[in-house]
Amino acid sequence: MIATILRQAPADRRASIAAWRQLSDILAQRGNQLGDEDIRRSLHALAVLRPRVPEAVRRDCARAIAKHGRFAPLVALYANDVPAVAAIMLRGAQLSEADWLAMLPATNAMARSVLAGRSNLPHGVYRALASLGSASVALPQPAVAVDAAPAPVVPLHAAPDAAVENGTSQISELVRRIDKYQSTRAQPATAAALHQQRSAFLFETGPDGVVHWVDGVTRGAVIGLSIAEAAFGGEPGTDGVAAGAFRQRAEILNARMMLEGTPADAGEWRFSALPWFDPATGQFRGYRGSARRPNRSETPYGRPVAEDSGDSIRQLIHELRSPLNAISGFAQIVAGQMFGPVSQSYRTMADTIVADALSVQTIIDDLETAARSNSAVPVDPSPSEVVDMGAVVSQVESDLAALLAEQRVDLSISRVGGPFMGLANDANARRMVGRLLTALIDVSETGAILVGQLVTESPHDDMLQLRIVRPATIRFATASDLLDPGFSPEGEAPGAAVLSLGFSLRLVDSLARAAGGRLDIGHNALTLHLRSANSKAEAGLEAQQGE
Repeated sequence: MIATILRQAPADRRASIAAWRQLSDILAQRGNQLGDEDIRRSLHALAVLRPRVPEAVRRDCARAIAKHGRFAPLVALYANDVPAVAAIMLRGAQLSEADWLAMLPATNAMARSVLAGRSNLPHGVYRALASLGSASVALPQPAVAVDAAPAPVVPLHAAPDAAVENGTSQISELVRRIDKYQSTRAQPATAAALHQQRSAFLFETGPDGVVHWVDGVTRGAVIGLSIAEAAFGGEPGTDGVAAGAFRQRAEILNARMMLEGTPADAGEWRFSALPWFDPATGQFRGYRGSARRPNRSETPYGRPVAEDSGDSIRQLIHELRSPLNAISGFAQIVAGQMFGPVSQSYRTMADTIVADALSVQTIIDDLETAARSNSAVPVDPSPSEVVDMGAVVSQVESDLAALLAEQRVDLSISRVGGPFMGLANDANARRMVGRLLTALIDVSETGAILVGQLVTESPHDDMLQLRIVRPATIRFATASDLLDPGFSPEGEAPGAAVLSLGFSLRLVDSLARAAGGRLDIGHNALTLHLRSANSKAEAGLEAQQGE
């Protein structure tokens, strides 16, 4: 049967359509039983016939054989057709896991995104899709609505390429039909839907890099945008990553795009795209890709965050405290042998758990303080409380002795002037000094000496200063780097990964500002400023002497 079909060259469009249907049906039903030469010749014939067969016929064939499409080479052939044809085949094809894995490298991003939207594929296929990157599984293909539009009528006596010569491109025709379908829907968009921020869309560009087709956002926000040139100064467009890849006809991964328009469309996006070429001539035809909103980890420090981010953190902290307290409490029961004798090894393990729980509790307290510092709730409810900062620094030095020994770092903080009475809450003062010194010890090199000064320059000075010389690992880092949670200097100790240097410095600054002070990041040193209580004490003494 295959040999008979291949022997007859189709004389007209009707014969081409008939040969396409027959070959597709035979391969779908008996492809696994055919010889390699027959399979090769059949697939080659289908590739030759495809430009002569109308898209509507190819869609009908895909729909007819998709349910029993278990021959991987045929599925791969249909998967590399136009999106409307490929989506029908890929939504219904039933292949083994090995066949899917073998076929994935030969499919394009649009085809793989359709597969990512399916829920009945083998688990190994989803792992393979994820490993191919965001451009490969960026978005599921939109529902194929083009079936609502009738297929163009082509005369049977027309030349094989008449439809291509006299009509528009397949993509343009697809866009026209999608627009027609959407315009016929009777359900108007509600005001809430218009203001809801969209999260993803598909697009296609021409060979000049200008977007001429889009689905998922308002057309006016993207149509006409170029990925071939970088936009500057916050203007709508793409970044230099996309422009550079376009010049090389290379794959674009997670490039940045800025859009203007309605609140649902405007803002920052991340997009990935692949170049596509004419299968007959090899000519570059443009890019096909998908865009999404950036993940939280992709947004640089300093960008606006959601208004309820503090509430979310506080809720998370509340849910962390209960199990932590339960674990710590049970460990204390074991360590104290409250329910009976316990072996020494178990008591040692329980003591370790209690110590670790205390460390985690400190971290949770820091997170809660940072969340509250961004709200209207004051962090320090009693800023007029007087605390001896000299005693606080000495106590913190004693508390950090174990960490200093473990890191093999020496700490030397001298006193200049005095007394060192400050206006701050005692607990917050200990937290500020402790968190600042711990963070700097964590990023210090082994064998380094951390040098500092506690300074009050005159009895009437309104500020106390705790100056710590920068460790060598951050000697030349800018202030923006030091405040960035993602900054990781060389030599950073394992303990620094729990709460980053940037988080710790911002926490110290928040606590200091709540008490009327600040943290300055200078070229040579980091300086914690706190309001001094010396002038108040001196003024009170002078008033008593005057009486």
